[in-house]
Amino acid sequence: MDVDTIQPITAKYTVDEAFAYCASVTNAHYENFPVASFFLPAEKRPYIQSIYAFSRLADDMADEDSLTETERLDALNLWEFQLQECYEGRAEHPVFIALHESIQKLNIPIEPLRNLITAFKRDVVQNRYQTFDELLGYCSCSANPVGRLVLLIFGYRDEELFLLSDKICTALQLTNFWQDIATDLRKDRLYIPMEDMQSFGYLLEDWKKENYDESFRKLLRFEINRTRELFYEGAALPIRVDRDLELELKLIWLGGMTILKQIEKVNYNVFEQHPVLNLPQKLTILLKGFWHNDLTRYKRKKPQWDLT
Repeated sequence: MDVDTIQPITAKYTVDEAFAYCASVTNAHYENFPVASFFLPAEKRPYIQSIYAFSRLADDMADEDSLTETERLDALNLWEFQLQECYEGRAEHPVFIALHESIQKLNIPIEPLRNLITAFKRDVVQNRYQTFDELLGYCSCSANPVGRLVLLIFGYRDEELFLLSDKICTALQLTNFWQDIATDLRKDRLYIPMEDMQSFGYLLEDWKKENYDESFRKLLRFEINRTRELFYEGAALPIRVDRDLELELKLIWLGGMTILKQIEKVNYNVFEQHPVLNLPQKLTILLKGFWHNDLTRYKRKKPQWDLT
């Protein structure tokens, strides 16, 4: 990690240079789901990129293997201090210069941004989740603030829309967990709730050995089905916003649902295959985004309650 992501930068950046810095951070990272894509209004993209850069660099601090746990927490505490300074009109790091411009123009509260740092700190100190509710509590800080921030950037402050966004963002976070089970294993992070593993007879040692058996398939099918239900619970959001945001939300929703389908297509063997979206799939998602108006009815199936 570049030390500049941890320590304040002394060279003064102009606002335009700071936004360019955030754009470079955004463009340097691969994501399954679009971040400030071409389909968003050009004037909104820099604000979204400033928030993405803030979150991305904090996430990198939490994952930095060359730092001890204490050093990673210290880095995140400094990041949080710089966030507070940013809200008080003092910013030196380009991310916070851009972020200050964003929050000033759009009246963005500090809570969602602070919640993101809370989630990254939790990643440093916690690598197991006993219950699904506990995991949802993590998602409420790690994922849901992102959707709320996007809505705020577009001028939406309706709590009902925030709640729909929370469903989609939580579902996206869970989707990332299920596709990254093998990747997270190398970090000794397990996001499958321990209570679910116990219910399906899949042991912690099985996960550590990457055992792929019928118990694991049933377990992951269970997680994917309830993740898909969360997507449907938030599916009304795109048609509740204006067209300048509608397509982007559709693409994000369809992208998440496609990843779930990809996991099913490899028969849940995420230990050997890491589902990602290739170019043909992204083009298909784009066409579906233009074609489907109401995602609440998109390939809707009745929930499977007895999956054991």
